[in-house]
Amino acid sequence: MLRIQKSARNGDVVFALSGRIQIKHLAELREVFEGESEDCALVFDLKNVTLIDEGGVQFLANCEAHGAKLENCPAYIREWIMTERQQSQLG
Repeated sequence: MLRIQKSARNGDVVFALSGRIQIKHLAELREVFEGESEDCALVFDLKNVTLIDEGGVQFLANCEAHGAKLENCPAYIREWIMTERQQSQLG
């Protein structure tokens, strides 16, 4: 299960994600985030993420590449994102 809590902070829109980020949740995540104004910076707080799959990592990497900020990103997710970026640059 994935839980999304939205809040505002200093002009940014903060999404606190908790639970599992899996490929089956990506359509829901895209829908929630696409509804936000392009004038606001998006922040994803990953403090309470308990599980993530490859699709979730690719989604977060893509969001970050397009200007989103990742807060409280666990080290294993950060490493996985870096590996995904390196592989996409090589391939």
